[in-house]
Amino acid sequence: MGVSAKLPLDGVRVIDLTRILSGPFCSMLLGDMGAEVIKIESRDGDPVRAQGHHKDGLSWYFAGFNRNKKSVVLDLHTDEGKAALTRLLEGADVLVENYRPGVLARMGFSQARLEALNPGLVTASINGFGSEGPYTERPAFDFIAQAMSGFMSVNGPDAAHPMRAAQPISDLIAGLYSAFGIVSALRGRDRDGLGQHVETAMVNGALSFMAYLASEHFVTDRNPVQTGNDHPLVAPYGLYETADGQIAIAPSNEQILQKLLSEIGLPTLMQDPRFDSNDKRFARRAELHDILDAAMATDSRDNWIARLNRAGVPAGKVQSLQDVFTDPQIVAQEMAIDVHHEGHGNVRMLGFPVKLSRTPCAARLPAPKLGEHTDAVLSAAGVSPMATGREIS
Repeated sequence: MGVSAKLPLDGVRVIDLTRILSGPFCSMLLGDMGAEVIKIESRDGDPVRAQGHHKDGLSWYFAGFNRNKKSVVLDLHTDEGKAALTRLLEGADVLVENYRPGVLARMGFSQARLEALNPGLVTASINGFGSEGPYTERPAFDFIAQAMSGFMSVNGPDAAHPMRAAQPISDLIAGLYSAFGIVSALRGRDRDGLGQHVETAMVNGALSFMAYLASEHFVTDRNPVQTGNDHPLVAPYGLYETADGQIAIAPSNEQILQKLLSEIGLPTLMQDPRFDSNDKRFARRAELHDILDAAMATDSRDNWIARLNRAGVPAGKVQSLQDVFTDPQIVAQEMAIDVHHEGHGNVRMLGFPVKLSRTPCAARLPAPKLGEHTDAVLSAAGVSPMATGREIS
């Protein structure tokens, strides 16, 4: 994909000490916007290099989260490796890491030292619980963050069956917030020349996505009731059976609900004393659901989707990923892209959800081979190749 102007973060150098997912997602977002991302890896590399399905020896999972980066191998357990990192940080704009709180300081890179080393450096930490509080030393993975943030407690069919989201939602939210915090700190640096520290925690990020569920808890002091695919505040709302399959329908207010009922042949249902308020409809959801299912069994899924959308009622089918990536809307939005990787051919990965009109995101670099850019990056910084434990060939 070509661009006609410099990308928004062109000229920003990011030193990336992250691995697995939350941090690499953050640094990928920065790279997609034009930042130069230097991914520092141990000799064994990011563990995700070995995870997921491989094709021709390449993990597509790794490739999908590490485009637009350069890989530099450093042994940060040695004085040489730490000296090389110090040199790189002197010329960097951003440092992002996802160690447990305190680990980076114990390696010799406390916040005070980093500020003295490079006052304009924006530092970013992604962790499980935050750097203050009784849980700071606990290890955290997405499943634990989903459980402890309350996220799982509001998903699933009932209180006895809490449900995780299939995607690693807390990792992704924390990475997204971190990228947002970093660009905000860079904007602040434009005014006073000083960097600052950005911290995001997986539990905090997942909790922040509780939206109206948290608001309702605050006002009622009650826990939300799990409602599965039904809406926790509005009825009817959810999945309904047509003659040949389910569709999702979201009549989020009474005006849209009246359009739905008129279209399916039940224009007076809201006048029924059983269903003439949202509270009554919510209390009799199962009965209401059966009435709508019976009405919608008279036509096909595709016909209902077309009819309801024409009437102004949000509706769609539950699509598998195979469905999604052949959907003409998703194709038009270029939400799946092919990136060429030398020796591996094209690798299909998710596209760019943020669309910039003048400087669109671009896959400028494929995911790097382990240590692929070590020699070039260290040589440009005047660093001895011994920092990696090997001579430059």
